[in-house]
Amino acid sequence: MKAGETWGALGLRWLKFNAVGAAGIVVQLAVLFLLKRGLGMNYLVATALAVEAAVLHNFFWHQRFTWADRASLSRRQTLDRLLRFNLANGGLSILGNLVVMLLLVGSFHFQYIVANLIAIAVLSVANFLVSHRFVFIR
Repeated sequence: MKAGETWGALGLRWLKFNAVGAAGIVVQLAVLFLLKRGLGMNYLVATALAVEAAVLHNFFWHQRFTWADRASLSRRQTLDRLLRFNLANGGLSILGNLVVMLLLVGSFHFQYIVANLIAIAVLSVANFLVSHRFVFIR
């Protein structure tokens, strides 16, 4: 927890983070389904692209909603945040999703949408902490 932030404020931010994340899940699953089922793409390549689509969606909404109290002061700061978000959350999400998908789909033969939902849940807390401590800093 950052200095000056109450547990209640952190809890509200966590709820906002998850609301944005829920919308991001819809984006991610829709893109995954479109790429895998619609275009016949390999499930790992489709997963990486779907995660990136969700990362960009989530950055936009976290910037304007979840961490609106830490607004960017310039385009440069927004671009710096986008880069940090993409490297940190995006990298963690893509790598984590690929590992979980490879394990669950490749080894245990889970259905790819179910496996992707499990991957998202596993990575949620780590992504919140990275965003709160590294990306959307004051």
